[in-house]
Amino acid sequence: MNDSLINSNQRQLGQFSVGALSYGLWRFTTDSVDDAQGLVETALDAGMNLIDNADVYGLDYGGSGFGANEELLGKVLAQAPQLRERMVLASKGGIMPPIPYDSSPGYLVEACDASLRRMGVETIDLYQIHRPDMFAHPAETAAALAGLRDAGKIREVGVSNYTVDQYDALAAHLPFPIASTQPQFSCAHLDPMRDGTFDRAMRDGVVPLAWSSLAGGRLATGEDVAPDLIAVLDRLAEREGVDRAAVAVAFVLAHPSQPVAIIGSQNPDRIKAATSALNVTLDRTDVYEIVVASEGVPLP
Repeated sequence: MNDSLINSNQRQLGQFSVGALSYGLWRFTTDSVDDAQGLVETALDAGMNLIDNADVYGLDYGGSGFGANEELLGKVLAQAPQLRERMVLASKGGIMPPIPYDSSPGYLVEACDASLRRMGVETIDLYQIHRPDMFAHPAETAAALAGLRDAGKIREVGVSNYTVDQYDALAAHLPFPIASTQPQFSCAHLDPMRDGTFDRAMRDGVVPLAWSSLAGGRLATGEDVAPDLIAVLDRLAEREGVDRAAVAVAFVLAHPSQPVAIIGSQNPDRIKAATSALNVTLDRTDVYEIVVASEGVPLP
């Protein structure tokens, strides 16, 4: 009997079926459209059919400015339009430097329209509020999202970096279910297991999209991570015949809320290697060892 907690099956994100691994475009800042196309194709070939973008991507991490990573994906899709049919295209809006956050109806509609233009597509499959605007009433935000969906500009709606209460407030005003929630989650950052985010997702059948599943690469390099955690990951990696990163990603996939782990590497070989996480075996003893090593205190 296989007691592994790893769930490598497809996730049902609203009307879409998505892989357990997703490709995130925060670091998608190459100057070469051909190289960018190669990265997207490598991810799609590896089963990462959810492509996660945002209008603010490009403003940092070596990008050329707000909207740049959407524009780059747009160039890829113009050059290789067949790729659009292979992907569930996600993007995010609601960050407006230097304000910094704006989820007012007028702004969200403008932001979505601009994202559509930059990527050269007619519809965004999953549109997420990137970070909550605490000065926007959720009823107004919900009305804007519902209008975008009715207009065929977006298909599903999600939230990113929302608290449980912020999620509930928006959900109460939407005429359709929220499809996704995107928290930071890794074996070095366990908050969604403790703050109710995953519990809410399981209650409502919402798919968590785990960003920074390798803690910004620190779990791969071992920098600024608790030595006890690295030791546990290394021992499990040796047992499983994979690298430390694969075990860290597998931990994300082990939670019963069935998160999708977002992979952001700009190296095709590392994108392919990430799929080894799908074959890792972790049981309850393993995952609780990781939790204790991460938090540095015994479980009650």
